[in-house]
Amino acid sequence: MATPVDAVLWLDDPRAQDSALAGAKASTLAAARANGFPIIPGFVLPTSLIETSPMGGLDIDAEVIVNAWSEISRAGTEPVIVRSSSTVEDGTSSSMAGVFESVAGVRDRTTFGIAVEKVLGSSNGAPMAVLVQREIEASRGGVAFGADPLTGRTDRRLIVAIDGTPGPLVSGRATGTRYTLTDSGRVVQRSGDPAGTLTWGQRRALTRLSAHATRLFGSAQDIEWAFDRDGALWMLQSRPITAIATASKKLGPRLGPGPIAETFPDPLASLEQDLWVEPLRVAIKEAVLIAGAASKRKLAGSPVIALVGGRPAMDLDLFGLAPQRSFLYKLDPRPSLRRLRASWRVGRLRTALPALAQELVRAIDMELASVPQIGALDDATLLGILHSSRRRLIAIHGHEVLAGLMMSKSTPVTSAAGSALGAVVTARHRGANDAEIIASDPTALALIPPRIPSRTTLPPTPSHIPDGRQENDPLGQAREDLRLRARWMQELTARTAFELGHRLTKRGILTGPDMIRWLHADELGEIVAGNVLPMALQERVPRAESAPLPSVFRLTTDGRVVAADSGANRDGQGAGGGRTTGPVRRVDEEIRSGDVLVVQHLDPKLASVLPGLGGLVAETGSVLSHLAILAREYGIPTVVGVHGALDRFPPGATVVVDGTAGEVLILDEKDTA
Repeated sequence: MATPVDAVLWLDDPRAQDSALAGAKASTLAAARANGFPIIPGFVLPTSLIETSPMGGLDIDAEVIVNAWSEISRAGTEPVIVRSSSTVEDGTSSSMAGVFESVAGVRDRTTFGIAVEKVLGSSNGAPMAVLVQREIEASRGGVAFGADPLTGRTDRRLIVAIDGTPGPLVSGRATGTRYTLTDSGRVVQRSGDPAGTLTWGQRRALTRLSAHATRLFGSAQDIEWAFDRDGALWMLQSRPITAIATASKKLGPRLGPGPIAETFPDPLASLEQDLWVEPLRVAIKEAVLIAGAASKRKLAGSPVIALVGGRPAMDLDLFGLAPQRSFLYKLDPRPSLRRLRASWRVGRLRTALPALAQELVRAIDMELASVPQIGALDDATLLGILHSSRRRLIAIHGHEVLAGLMMSKSTPVTSAAGSALGAVVTARHRGANDAEIIASDPTALALIPPRIPSRTTLPPTPSHIPDGRQENDPLGQAREDLRLRARWMQELTARTAFELGHRLTKRGILTGPDMIRWLHADELGEIVAGNVLPMALQERVPRAESAPLPSVFRLTTDGRVVAADSGANRDGQGAGGGRTTGPVRRVDEEIRSGDVLVVQHLDPKLASVLPGLGGLVAETGSVLSHLAILAREYGIPTVVGVHGALDRFPPGATVVVDGTAGEVLILDEKDTA
């Protein structure tokens, strides 16, 4: 039995660095504190106090323990946290995270004794020490990984943050904001809930803390941390990363540009990703859960949208858009009850959604119409527009995705692109230029993708346009109306951001207004208020545009793109338009009437070349995309999602395109004859 004088080891005591006495958690914090890390003061009740029962050998009323509790709690005026520190947790092969108890918010001696007993009672026979520390009031908390555990890259830091303490995050009750950073703290990718946003200074402090911990302990660490209300950073726990990816492990899901490439055909800069991709990611998750299209577990393990060289790619496996290997993938042997429940819920929503969508459309139109001239607004109002527009985009995209999941793929719809083409033709006949067309009829924006700064060059005038509006399915029309409002909201944020870029350039903060593209949304407020730029901003600007992504690929552990196996089934999806035969052409070739255009993505700028085409084949895309719908309006046989189409159908080859069956067949000379 330990004598009272040995019952307490302060973290500053060198003996507290002995894991056999203090347990792994406390000994790690003691070693870190001795090396200058920001560790909250505390003491340890060592393993030698535990004998035959949870409280065996421990006199909680011993003077030395009472005095230690009184000192750390400042005579009971401040709460303490009582934490487990077993000798078997926080190892290199298993962290045992969540197995042992910790009790927060302990405010008096009676509760302190109960908390210690509860912690010791969770030992399950393993040697257990008890760590007692003052409890801080956290403004931000989270985890920081000294390497990317998903890819295994040691030149990356992964940080996840939430408001308050990291408890809800590590327990799985919250998702937080996720940052992938370079060693210098530069953001490579950001995703997740906006709550828990970190400033550049906080990200830099965490990357330094992570790097120092890796050097001290000799391996990449999984660190729990918190910033207190005064802005001070504290390390709460550090343990080796036990589940880090290696090159031999299975690669991630199959990814591909898919339908998202139609909206974002070009690489996006940092601010564009924050303003437009993140709301889409959040909206897709919510819509997929509501529609019952995927389980929470499947969504939790999916990136939904990944960014590779600034180019967005969808998780094709999540949405069933990746090519399947055999017909067995089409069978679903699961019990049907869950799907029946989803069908019942979706059936009711399908009836109500058109009216809900139109109500949202009216609200968005009123909000957009009420925005004053951007140049007349102050900086704070411009920042407010950027912030609120992200929330509006989540609502718009959520309704849009739900409509797309529920509508029939063959339903008649007048596309926004078709309406935009008609407006462009009419305006150009009046002699209007492109900027005037967009100003008088913003429907034309459906023909050009969003970008900072805004684009004002519209596609060439087509030879003819579809004949009028057709009888539309309410869900399909609601989806098109929502997609157009999303584009308008993107345009508002693009112009707002560029105005801020001009102002920061005039103040000498930015070298040019377009440099604002490479800032992150959460950095803008700091820069506008304090005129402080993140370090090495110029390094964020790529030296060359990233290469287009394959239609289906996986990412290696070091972030390289590897084209994925197409599987046995390489047919696409028929988007309608009947059947045709014609020679294959590429977008950079002269296209004549009757040619079959084969492309990788359904880029909006292709709208003007559709008239006169014999057929359209795309490696990616959806039958509900703007271009597919517009092609149906023109009566052009169209097949989308044809894996490897650019390689399989070379220029000049004669192909048969069946827009009903979703087949594209190449003919040799004998077949043609």
